[in-house]
Amino acid sequence: MTGAKPKVLVTGATGFVGRHCVPKLLERGFDVHGISLREPASRTPDVTWHRYDLLDPAACHAVVKALQPSHVLHLAWITKPGVFWSSAENLAWMTAGAALLQACAAAGARVVVSGTCAEYAASNAPLQEETTPLRPDTVYGHAKAGLFHAFEALRMTSALDGAWARLFFPYGPDEPAGRLIPGAIECILQRREFACTDGRQTRDFIYVTDVADALCTLLQSDALGAFNIGSGAATELRDVVSRIANRLRGAELVCFGARPRPPNDPDFVVADRTSMQRACGWSASVSLEDGLDRTIDNWRGRIAVLSRRPK
Repeated sequence: MTGAKPKVLVTGATGFVGRHCVPKLLERGFDVHGISLREPASRTPDVTWHRYDLLDPAACHAVVKALQPSHVLHLAWITKPGVFWSSAENLAWMTAGAALLQACAAAGARVVVSGTCAEYAASNAPLQEETTPLRPDTVYGHAKAGLFHAFEALRMTSALDGAWARLFFPYGPDEPAGRLIPGAIECILQRREFACTDGRQTRDFIYVTDVADALCTLLQSDALGAFNIGSGAATELRDVVSRIANRLRGAELVCFGARPRPPNDPDFVVADRTSMQRACGWSASVSLEDGLDRTIDNWRGRIAVLSRRPK
């Protein structure tokens, strides 16, 4: 007789990263439970859904007490493009996240939390978990860093079992419109001009299925503390947009320098991936070229579906 499946509670299961984590967790033998404030638009087979308002700290305690999960993957947060960087809602998510971590500690559940590279201070070198200071420049970064400090305090005071995953720049199918890569693809596919900054910022882009695989790997490991989830590859935004435009034969539609760079926009944000490789033997597997091709194919399908809808 085999033992019961490990039970994982996933917050943000219907989000960009979460919807790619769920099938990987199922493949890995988890009994997957998703949390949603509203009924999901489409139900994933073999996932049990629960309705809770995770911005209510009492609900965070209630759901963990009710489900008694062995593992928790916490991804839920405000992510609306153009809004999340400065929204006061970040503070509500920080408060609720602290309550969820306290509930996980009391239940003895292993937890992996989605953090962000925006927690780090600006640097011209790859960002490293142990040596790069945490000095965020945005409300979003401050709130995530605040929750990380609560996470570390609980690890010290209650032996919380878990890892903090600092995501760099996920992209791929289902990424919300309004961000750089989907924005460029959508405009050029529809033969519209794409206005962007000078594009000289350097970033670490990582395909979303690689992000999901890294999070699931951390969840099943015994690794503790903070880990960067990035590709380790430094790529200028200009290069990414140019690759998309060239693939779609629309280089003339890209207007570099047509928009100013946002305030507090760092020149260089790239992961040092040593810690994740050392702790879990993990590294990203999807190249930028392959990832962009897959993302473009996804957008072609989305636009084709929209064009067939009655107007």
